[in-house]
Amino acid sequence: METGPQAVLLWHALRECGVQVDCIHARRAAAALKLQANKTDRNDAYGLARLVLSGWYEPVSIKSFDRYRIRAVLTARERIVRMCTTMINQIRGLAKTFGLILSAGKGQVFEQSVRRALPDDVILRDLFERLLLVLSGLKDQRRAFDRQLACFARQDQTCRLVSSAPGVGSLAAIAFVTAVDDPTRFWASGDVGAYLGLTPKRYQSGEVDIGGRISKTGDRLTRKLLFEAATVILYRASPAIALKQWGLRLSARCGSWKARVALGHVDGFYQDERRCNGNERGE
Repeated sequence: METGPQAVLLWHALRECGVQVDCIHARRAAAALKLQANKTDRNDAYGLARLVLSGWYEPVSIKSFDRYRIRAVLTARERIVRMCTTMINQIRGLAKTFGLILSAGKGQVFEQSVRRALPDDVILRDLFERLLLVLSGLKDQRRAFDRQLACFARQDQTCRLVSSAPGVGSLAAIAFVTAVDDPTRFWASGDVGAYLGLTPKRYQSGEVDIGGRISKTGDRLTRKLLFEAATVILYRASPAIALKQWGLRLSARCGSWKARVALGHVDGFYQDERRCNGNERGE
């Protein structure tokens, strides 16, 4: 079957019933089904059957329900953060409409600057107060998610091991652990970077050989948090860390952005090696 919103539930349910089912990535299946002139359910089923018979597919790894539950909390927390940013931008935009220029800042500083700039107009004051109340509620929910995720990171042995890597906090550790799930499904640590979209794309045809930007495939949130961890290593970590020295040399040669992507790539390798070694030692 193809990946989809209910693929996880169906895969686990069928496996519990003893049915050995494989899940095919919908993007690869769509590429094969495009050769058909007419798209119908019958033609799609026939195309998937031919795809399976040819063996030109790789089964998608379906994670355990426990990982998906924690992943859902992490995803909800990320959505709340985006909603907070959207609300702040909305308040700033509305304030400019009425000639209110808010000072730079966030958190309590932002709320105080909004209240200091409130006009005497009753309607506008009530409008901004309600928006600030919504923003405050979103921040409360984000803090609740943060406490829940921090508790999980403390209780999970693998997350504690991953968090011991330089620059990696509880959020990055949870994102990495839930994205990788079973490290034994990778042949080598270098495959993790490609799985998370941190390796450059390549186009080669005859005499043409172009190395492009990173593929950005795989989990976007994990890639983002690894990038943030690399930023911490590069600019905040102790100078004694070898990864930081390597990243600074790379930054001087090819720029800060590429250095942070490379550091996130290497940091992912480092975490996976520690996790695999820890499992082998029974830690």
